[in-house]
Amino acid sequence: MTSNKKKILLIDNEAGLCRLMEQVLLDEGYLAKAYTSPQKAMDNFKPDQWDLVITDIKMPGMSGLEVLQKVKESSKDLPVIMITAYATVEMSIQALRKGAYDMLTKPFEPEELVFRVKNALQHSTLQEENRELRRELSDKFCFDKIIGVSDRLKSVLGKVEKVAVRDTSVLITGESGTGKELIAQAIHYNSPRREKKFVAINCGALPASLLESELFGYKKGAFTGAKENRQGLLEAADGGTLFLDEVGNLPMDVQKTLLRFLEEKEFLRIGETKTTKVDVRLLSATNRDMKQAVKSGEFREDLFYRLNVVNIHMPPLREGIEDIPLLAAYFIKLQNEKFGAKIKGFEKDAMQALCNFDWPGNIRQLKNVIEACMAMESEGYISLEVLEQFLDVTKVSNDMLPITTEKGDELSYNMALGCFEIDLLKGLLRKHGGNIEAAAQEAGINMVTIYRKIKKYAIRKEDFL
Repeated sequence: MTSNKKKILLIDNEAGLCRLMEQVLLDEGYLAKAYTSPQKAMDNFKPDQWDLVITDIKMPGMSGLEVLQKVKESSKDLPVIMITAYATVEMSIQALRKGAYDMLTKPFEPEELVFRVKNALQHSTLQEENRELRRELSDKFCFDKIIGVSDRLKSVLGKVEKVAVRDTSVLITGESGTGKELIAQAIHYNSPRREKKFVAINCGALPASLLESELFGYKKGAFTGAKENRQGLLEAADGGTLFLDEVGNLPMDVQKTLLRFLEEKEFLRIGETKTTKVDVRLLSATNRDMKQAVKSGEFREDLFYRLNVVNIHMPPLREGIEDIPLLAAYFIKLQNEKFGAKIKGFEKDAMQALCNFDWPGNIRQLKNVIEACMAMESEGYISLEVLEQFLDVTKVSNDMLPITTEKGDELSYNMALGCFEIDLLKGLLRKHGGNIEAAAQEAGINMVTIYRKIKKYAIRKEDFL
């Protein structure tokens, strides 16, 4: 069965009913196959061949509940509709508990059968879309999708990997633009809470009164303008993760309320007297010196220690210049895909300028500069002349590692080696259709080394297939 039509398996020991259901569903554009023997149906059953199973409950040799159990053992997400002439509350509850999607009582009209089938298939499609979205999110925020090869970034990711599975508060520190929220997302999407929501709020973008209502919600009539009950972000993130960006800017009264929540796992909506309990993991980030903020009395010491159970510090881009060529290539690829451009990269002197710049705005600034350059160019290589329109290339940090050799016209050894390895690996994998073993044999290295290099340079399938 290679058609895109939905495929439905019918099981009922009444041959006449089987023929009727089969014809009704065929007329509706489905592919249907009927069995009068449940044993034979299960002997030939392969879950990837079907989109829906419809089975009678009371059959000789094997009951519909046994069929349901076997189907669910093979594919827990495959919907099953149960048919019965003797519907009871107990039987319905038993079938639903075992995983049945719906119950259909004999006798039924063809229209009712079609209606139930459409509902079951629509529900199944939505479930698959949700699973695909979760897979995409998990893939998007997987550790090896965070671009960079510098030792500092590797150290950060090693820490993130360990803390992700532990349900503890994490404070992410670092300059603006270093990717603190991306790290918070990586923690969430690689944690046991990945199936639940990741909710983020910028604590520095809202006034104190509005921030409190956004976090904790309010009761209708609590203040002027409160025309209805409103759920706060803490409640919205129940079971998942709440990310407080710029947490160092929290007002004192909100700090006090947040501390109580961290201690009691409950809070009061504004205007309410009954507490609300939620299960939320708290991640936070700041570019402030929090110890100095505590010392000056701007931030509660007890709250700081509650938030800072584990600290992850994001290094500035200028301390990982070997990441710049990879980041640049990644951002160029994104823009090429988005706008259909054909930019191959930066000319050598332009790349040197990127690597020698001190990047006060870090990765965010690099991304914006590349987007601006690509607005001026649509193919070939971005020149130094174009780059100079958006970046003051005369501003070079004196304490950076040298990026050139004595000749002044070549990349440093480590960066050149990295670029060579990336090009070599992509070429070999492309040549052999992604076959790791064949690529390793041609390169004269073992497969473990190939896998390690692929992870080191964050090489993805779409880069060579």
